[in-house]
Amino acid sequence: MFRTAGRKHWLVAGTLPLLLGAYDPGPITRTRLDPVTIQTNDFARHRAPAEWRGLTVDRLDFAEERARWRLYRIADPKRPRGPLWFVPHDDENAGFEAALTALRKYGGAMIAVDGGGGRRNRNVVFGRSIDPNRNFHDGLPRYPSQVLATVNEGAWPIIALHTNSPGYEGTKSRCPLEGDASGEGVISIRFCNAILTPSASKHRRWPFDSDDVVAFATYRATQTPSAAFCRDAMVGDDWNVVQERVVNSDGSLSNYAVLHDLDYLNFETLETGTEPGALAEASKRLTWMIDRAMTLCARPDQRPPHRTIRFR
Repeated sequence: MFRTAGRKHWLVAGTLPLLLGAYDPGPITRTRLDPVTIQTNDFARHRAPAEWRGLTVDRLDFAEERARWRLYRIADPKRPRGPLWFVPHDDENAGFEAALTALRKYGGAMIAVDGGGGRRNRNVVFGRSIDPNRNFHDGLPRYPSQVLATVNEGAWPIIALHTNSPGYEGTKSRCPLEGDASGEGVISIRFCNAILTPSASKHRRWPFDSDDVVAFATYRATQTPSAAFCRDAMVGDDWNVVQERVVNSDGSLSNYAVLHDLDYLNFETLETGTEPGALAEASKRLTWMIDRAMTLCARPDQRPPHRTIRFR
């Protein structure tokens, strides 16, 4: 017997090793698709064939441990050494829009996790649903190897795109309370704790006129914030920059990347839903950060020697 979410579950003798992945989880399947036929909300907003000219779309399906995963890999095969664009949450609509725009402009490849329209993967054998941005572990190599495969093929840097709820949970912040502190999370330039410290824009020019528009700069606890990829350039350019100090991995891609010496950026803006005007505004804020970062710290002449990730 085991418990999940306060409920008791009974297992037939001998099935727990199977559920935990002790046996062959089966193949990783890759299926080439016509994007105008894909039945998800993100793809449904892009039904014009011209939007996909020069791009390929593959669906990746696989199982690992207690979950089944479905990823969409959208790539520009003529420019494979552009960034890896990562959209981990299915309900972060502006992230998908900005990533697709950036892919067309800069090349590389985009990974979008299919969460069935939600933030978490509920396709699990048992236990709680899984946050796709908390599943980067060396002990679960299939998931990071599929998300990051194009990094080993030369894609650089990794750029993750997110949207977030307004405000922040002020009771958990060590910063003096300022602005809207009635939110539920930690994604704000007004939030700080032992892990996250803010470097706020001084002039608050768009897109950083909002506390909820931030870039993350991640570094190891044995280093200083200046060691984070692009941190000094973004601070010098008067961005809202959240400096993330990593001691032990929390399973996020930001932590995984810094602990594997991968150049990584994470851009956040306010979640505004799918109303066309609001969605376009949120996407424009992310796109501005992408375009500026590609000039500040991700030009081809700034590319470091290629690193290969060994997925254990």
